[in-house]
Amino acid sequence: MELLIMISACKGGSANKVTAVLPYFPYSRQSKKKSHRGAITARMLANLLHVAGVKHVITVDLHASQMQGFFKCPVDNLHAEPLIARWIRLNVPNWREAVVVSKNAGGTKRVTSLADALKLNFGLVTTDRKRATNMTASMIMNHLDGWDHPPAFMNRYHGTVSEDQDSQTLKALQGGSTQQSPIEELRDEEEQEEPQDALEYNDERAQEVTHGRLVQGHVVADDFPSSTQSDAGADGSQSQPGEEDPMTMSHASSFFAPEPHALGGSGDAGASSDEEEDKFKDPKIEHMITLVGNVKDRPVLIVDDMIDKPGSWIAAAETVVKRGRAKKVYCMATHGVFGADCLERLQACDCIDQIIVTNSFPIPEKKIKATSKLVILDLSFLLSEAIRRNHYGESISPLFQHFAE
Repeated sequence: MELLIMISACKGGSANKVTAVLPYFPYSRQSKKKSHRGAITARMLANLLHVAGVKHVITVDLHASQMQGFFKCPVDNLHAEPLIARWIRLNVPNWREAVVVSKNAGGTKRVTSLADALKLNFGLVTTDRKRATNMTASMIMNHLDGWDHPPAFMNRYHGTVSEDQDSQTLKALQGGSTQQSPIEELRDEEEQEEPQDALEYNDERAQEVTHGRLVQGHVVADDFPSSTQSDAGADGSQSQPGEEDPMTMSHASSFFAPEPHALGGSGDAGASSDEEEDKFKDPKIEHMITLVGNVKDRPVLIVDDMIDKPGSWIAAAETVVKRGRAKKVYCMATHGVFGADCLERLQACDCIDQIIVTNSFPIPEKKIKATSKLVILDLSFLLSEAIRRNHYGESISPLFQHFAE
């Protein structure tokens, strides 16, 4: 509101052009509808700036780059990636062996961009939030087994027949001959002569996929007692004797009980991160967390656009350390919002070594002094140079380039 009042005052003072500099664009996560009749707050804020009289907007790392379409004026969406990459080169020991990891599927584009700039490997941490409530593991496995053996052709006179009899019956019904052609006979001979070992396929990269159990936002051992199995299910119902463990059927359950989405289609991992934080706190809900990538004895850089809640960051850090055996973990983001006790919980996490953010969002001095892991990078040069180039009509393309080593 103060920004809108200031813009109105400048327009009332006959300002030729008003440029709004927003290092952190508020409500950037609300760039889409999360439910029917929901508000797209980021678009509303863009409309307010336009009505107030803004002719140009300078911001840093929007949560979704498509948000630039909300504005009716030019938008310079600057990136803090060159600044973060420079800090990595200067402060991370053995940074050439590091692995850039995304803590959810929605941030893979941002992670791969940084990994390509530094020529590093990248990984992914995903959390399974999908559970089947009406199918057991045995039912799913039986259903999957049926895919390898499709139902045979049903004949009203002969009942169920084999596949060979099926093809012969079809040819007979169509008036064709059941005798094989020379080409078909040669093909059958080649299939019989082919050794069994040639049909086996071994993928060595399958070893780079690691699974873990997540209870109340923390990675636990495989023998940790499951509350969903002993007390109640994920939906609050009491488990019956002999009931399948939800973690056992988590892989296949997503195929048969997909998570509903407000607007239809597949869910967006980035959009549901706030809801995921609340689910982490429920002791009755157990998640399966998956690490894709080899991080053993390597420094790990967990990257996202903002740090507002600690749950997903702590879960990803514990996964790469306890399951992936990473050497060090650096949590990196452009905007350090740190809502509620977020910074205190990140400081207390033993799996996180350092927290790197920029000064795009004001952090209380008291919290800065109480957090030894926090590192704040200065954006003043990036913003001041963007303002200068915009004022003199110069190109801002050099601001997107990485610093020379």
